[in-house]
Amino acid sequence: MGTPYHLQSPRTILYKLVNMRHLPPALPQPPPPEPPSKTIRQTEGLPQRLPAAPSKIILQPRDRTSPAMWFAAIVCFAFSILLIVSVVVILIVFLAVKPRAPSFDTANASLNSVYVDSTAYFNGDMTVVANFSNPNQKIDVVFRSSTVELFFHDRPMAVQVLPPFAQRRGQSQVLNLHMVSSRVLLPPEVAMELVNQVRSNRVVYTIRGAFKVEGRFWFSHFSYWMNTICELELTAPPSGVLVARRCRTK
Repeated sequence: MGTPYHLQSPRTILYKLVNMRHLPPALPQPPPPEPPSKTIRQTEGLPQRLPAAPSKIILQPRDRTSPAMWFAAIVCFAFSILLIVSVVVILIVFLAVKPRAPSFDTANASLNSVYVDSTAYFNGDMTVVANFSNPNQKIDVVFRSSTVELFFHDRPMAVQVLPPFAQRRGQSQVLNLHMVSSRVLLPPEVAMELVNQVRSNRVVYTIRGAFKVEGRFWFSHFSYWMNTICELELTAPPSGVLVARRCRTK
């Protein structure tokens, strides 16, 4: 403790007052710490968090594959192998044999008669020499169904159905096709066009053929359709001859 003010001299009291004005303001004092017992009591009153239990992985028992499923899988696998082998064999045979379609051509033709009456009915007679050839060197062919039609301006004029015939590899065959038209009704403009072509000594016909061909190779055979279109240009009847032709097969 210091000396009481009433016992100090006036000079000392004045000196202390001057020094107190120059001192910084006093900082607030922190609150006194609480006793440990109170903190412990508050902590004991709160619910404590328990440590999390480790997660467990539950494994489901695997279902056993049924014998039917195994059998179906084996059958599918065997079928896939068989399909792949078949495709490879067919490809090898195709590359070794190199199959080609037979050809159809009109080697010659003659226009014997053309007559259109006043009612636009057409009558005509025409002979076509057709040449069938098999260009394959390892495959025989059989013409199972053969139909040859005669057209003028996309109008059917005559039709000829051929009986089945066979051709060996590399063989050619010539057939005479007699195309006869009897009382075929034509539109007036088509009939007039035909008459004008006969007068100008230039008659244009179209031959269309549809053939079902069967190819034979060793012990196997296969069938397909072959279509042929030929454009024929002939002189006027009665001694009309073939002047030009153009055939294509597909």
